Amino acid sequence: MMKLHFTKYHGTGNDFIMIDDRSERFDESDVELIAAMCSRRFGIGADGLILLRNEVGYDFKMVYFNSDGRQSSMCGNGGRCLIQFAHSLSVFENRCVFLAIDGDHLGEVLSDGTIKLKMGDVSSISRQGDDFVLDTGSPHYVQFSDDLQEKNIKEDGAEIRFSDQYVANGINVNFIELNEGILHVATYERGVEDETYSCGTGVTASAIVAHENNALQSPISIKTKGGSLKVHLQKEGGIYRDIWLEGPAVSVFEGVWS
Repeated sequence: MMKLHFTKYHGTGNDFIMIDDRSERFDESDVELIAAMCSRRFGIGADGLILLRNEVGYDFKMVYFNSDGRQSSMCGNGGRCLIQFAHSLSVFENRCVFLAIDGDHLGEVLSDGTIKLKMGDVSSISRQGDDFVLDTGSPHYVQFSDDLQEKNIKEDGAEIRFSDQYVANGINVNFIELNEGILHVATYERGVEDETYSCGTGVTASAIVAHENNALQSPISIKTKGGSLKVHLQKEGGIYRDIWLEGPAVSVFEGVWS
């Protein structure tokens, strides 16, 4: 019987199963296995599973799967957790460069243990009425709300995610509210098909929208149900560059899956 050693991490409540797969023994095509491990009632419980792998020319490679067992697009909080995981294994010292599905990323472990992840540039923000659509490594829909605390994120998010326009490929849906200079964000994630406590690419997309629409200045302080994050960004020639997602990445427990 194969045994898999894993470590559970969370980044502001967005939780992940980490597997050191530098030997490449894990069968990434086994959708049922990944979904079973991520199951909250019958498995370890997580929003996703991440493999740490070797990659020539990089400190490591990130391979990310949603909780439905399917490989997915970039995950910001997952990337930050993987940086912390790789650091705990002495893969690098304080700074790293790694490869993810959307390209190169830089990472940094700060002196207080906080993790910074450099996101990809964003050159296109489209409007859907009063709402916004953009890609921050994963596609995101952003909608302002006046009653975020009362909103049913799962129900309202699913309505947009499964609408005729997005049902085929899916989209992550963020509801945001600006309150005394702090951006509050709640996210419905495709692949999880539920509200998550936090979403790194969603927080990044929301910060860009708040900068674009409300002139909110960098660094932008963000509050999610799982905790606080910061997004640093610069806009040059209509393109958002030098985007960094900053926040905690915490090891919860480790074990063996048989």
